[in-house]
Amino acid sequence: MELAYYSDYAVRLVNTEEPARGTDTLTSVEAVRGLFGANQSAARRATEADVTRFRSVRGRLRAVFEAADAGDETLGVDLLNSLLLEFPVSPQISGHDFRDDDGRPLWHMHLADHPSNATAGYAAIAAMGLAFHLTEYGVDRLGLCEAPPCRNAYLDTSTNRSRRYCSDRCATRANVAAYRARKRLEAERAENTGRAADSAQPTTASGDR
Repeated sequence: MELAYYSDYAVRLVNTEEPARGTDTLTSVEAVRGLFGANQSAARRATEADVTRFRSVRGRLRAVFEAADAGDETLGVDLLNSLLLEFPVSPQISGHDFRDDDGRPLWHMHLADHPSNATAGYAAIAAMGLAFHLTEYGVDRLGLCEAPPCRNAYLDTSTNRSRRYCSDRCATRANVAAYRARKRLEAERAENTGRAADSAQPTTASGDR
């Protein structure tokens, strides 16, 4: 498993909340466990106390995306480094579930589960995954959706650094809104042009009748 894969942990956690919409799905231990995906052994360690701890980590991860989105690379890196220091990882070489044609393990780097609690384990994996993505692709590859009021986090893996939205749905919604705005502007301009033309028409003086 490539370590960059773990960056999705950060995105999943950040996007459990949409501040502009006032929504938050991280409200129960079941929601916390759902973030772990296939890593059920780590998910089973989650308790009610992790709900609050996860929300705290979520806010700090969002701050990294916000700094990157604002173009403040140094702040984004500093915020991420503080998470890496607080939640260190335990890398291991693993060969489970991956075999070559001869049945030998395909050795790869793996981030081991953190022994203390579910939040520490998840935060360590999310921070390290995000760090690998940042150093591999650049800080500007961490973004927040430009389709208001979404502002979901995303990782830009496009070849030309062109991604601006978290999903196709938001991209479509933003394009439709932009199209409608252009049409309204064109209509207003046409109306204003018509009014200007009418006002410029010569008037017939009463004495010339």
